[in-house]
Amino acid sequence: MEPGTEMLQLKNEVTNDTIVKPPVAASTFPAGSQHINTGSTTPEELLAFAQSLIGTAYSYASVDPAVGFDCSGFLTYVFNHFQIAVPRSSIDYSNVERKIDLADAKPGDLVLFTGTDSTNRLAGHIGIITSNEKGKCYFIHSTSGKAKGVTISELGTYYVFRFIKVIRIFPQNDL
Repeated sequence: MEPGTEMLQLKNEVTNDTIVKPPVAASTFPAGSQHINTGSTTPEELLAFAQSLIGTAYSYASVDPAVGFDCSGFLTYVFNHFQIAVPRSSIDYSNVERKIDLADAKPGDLVLFTGTDSTNRLAGHIGIITSNEKGKCYFIHSTSGKAKGVTISELGTYYVFRFIKVIRIFPQNDL
């Protein structure tokens, strides 16, 4: 095998199955860009892949599923799987695309939060909306909190205090 073509083996902690995935080539997000080009990828495809990573450990500053992910490393890995370039840091999403109301959030939209210090109103955490129905919004993310790793959380009391905004990146969500 040529270097960089090794297959990645992950263990699904729910089913205990071994998952084999090809390595993901990094896509570089242009400095100063405000647009994420999702191409022909659909929110459903993106979320299906993201959900296949549930149970992956948390690891600060990592984009390697064998080690774990931080929140933006998780997004980077998921989007790069589809050759979609995204910012590497959650704060770099602050001026990307356009803000929408939380009530209008759809699966595939991005949600920004403060870091664990909610008095600092800069983005420090990010996730992907998985559902938003009947006043309950859920998102997938990699957390250092009690869930420790990739999980789906409700945007409940804890996250409402840290909530900054929802960002629409998929044009299909405008339909």
